Amino acid sequence: MQKLNFPEYSFRIKNSENKHYVFDEIRKKFIVLTPEEWVRIHVVRFLLEVKKYPKSWINVEKKIEINGLTKRYDVVVYQPDGSIFLLVECKQPKIEINQDTFDQIARYNMILKATYLMVTNGLNHYFCEIDSEKEQYVFLNDIPTYQSQN
Repeated sequence: MQKLNFPEYSFRIKNSENKHYVFDEIRKKFIVLTPEEWVRIHVVRFLLEVKKYPKSWINVEKKIEINGLTKRYDVVVYQPDGSIFLLVECKQPKIEINQDTFDQIARYNMILKATYLMVTNGLNHYFCEIDSEKEQYVFLNDIPTYQSQN
């Protein structure tokens, strides 16, 4: 798989029936290794190892309903009170991050109400804090670590 703009990580990968699978430590099962999944598992490892978020706070690929349509978010990080600290939208590396991507995560966040957003294709990462008073995002260079938000 393509090298991404994350630290180097090792993953459990297996082959079965001419498909590659990667072990997702959050979902605790092997997942078909697609280019988007490659980005998603790197994001999770980044959140665990670099940002130091507890594994129990992270949730991956869960359904939400938006305007009567069932969608799936990629990654969320909860806070101890159950609110969502971070919402992450992952795209495969060949997908350019553009306004449509930000519109998508904004629609998801209307329901989820995360404090921070991250959009990544594995090569380019964008971080935002939500200013709910002004109803806008404030772009950041990074997201806080676990220790800095406690």
